[in-house]
Amino acid sequence: MNDEPQLDDLRLFCVVARNSSFSETARQLGVSKAVVSKRIALLEGAVKERLFHRTTRKVSLTAQGEIVHQWAQRIVEDVELMGEALSRERAEPSGLLRICSSTGFGRCRLAPALSELARRFPRLEIQVELLDRPVDLIDEGFQLDIRIGQVREGGVIKRRIARNRRILCASPAYIERFGMPQSLDELKAHRCIPIRERDQDFGRWELEGPGGVAVVKVGGPLSANNGEIVRQWAIDGHGIILRSTWDVRGELEAGRLVAVLPDYAQPADVWAVFPSRLSVSAKLRICVEFLEDWFAQSGLNAG
Repeated sequence: MNDEPQLDDLRLFCVVARNSSFSETARQLGVSKAVVSKRIALLEGAVKERLFHRTTRKVSLTAQGEIVHQWAQRIVEDVELMGEALSRERAEPSGLLRICSSTGFGRCRLAPALSELARRFPRLEIQVELLDRPVDLIDEGFQLDIRIGQVREGGVIKRRIARNRRILCASPAYIERFGMPQSLDELKAHRCIPIRERDQDFGRWELEGPGGVAVVKVGGPLSANNGEIVRQWAIDGHGIILRSTWDVRGELEAGRLVAVLPDYAQPADVWAVFPSRLSVSAKLRICVEFLEDWFAQSGLNAG
């Protein structure tokens, strides 16, 4: 009997670790919970270590499980990359791509692009999660993050796939009631609607203008962690927002919002971010290049 860890068991183990649940893993993979438990037990027998702490609500990695998880992720990814290298001449990417992005951009801009990507490359299996919080690509098992704004962490590769900036705007009703700020100092006294996004310090707006970079501390009675909510509140007249041009272009053109302090803006380019060890992945490269072309043709770079 072969007592070495099996590749399929390592692959399943990574899914359980990501979900912190046998039941959720069974649901995702279309198998019974008993099958998942049995395969994990076989893996634990092969490595002669207990890999999970088990409770009635969830499972979590033991110290030994953390070590096995690091190696298992690397082994599974290396096998997938080997398959890509052997089949590169087919020029048709295949296999799983786990992608994350923020909610607003993911729903409005990324989803249509990935729909076309899936149509063009039917052998790809695309999983998307929309998360309005910082993401650890390696620990959470994502291969690609389509991100707006700054990329601060190390151990990743970033590639700009579209230019973008955030601008200040408010509704005509708000301006009529509270007046148009004429300077950043006046902006501090206005009702602003801060948003807690991945790359932004809450209530701290860093803007580039005629005098260089300036930081403004803003606040108001409303705040949120979702861009669509913030945009609607601005349209309703509740305050001034700092939003990406792609997100408010339609409202500006329709007159539902107007630009505030148009000489100031915040750079917020769109980046493809992925772990450096996946830099040789053919399917990842094809996906990133496709998205870069898609956003250029859809006019995202115009903002």
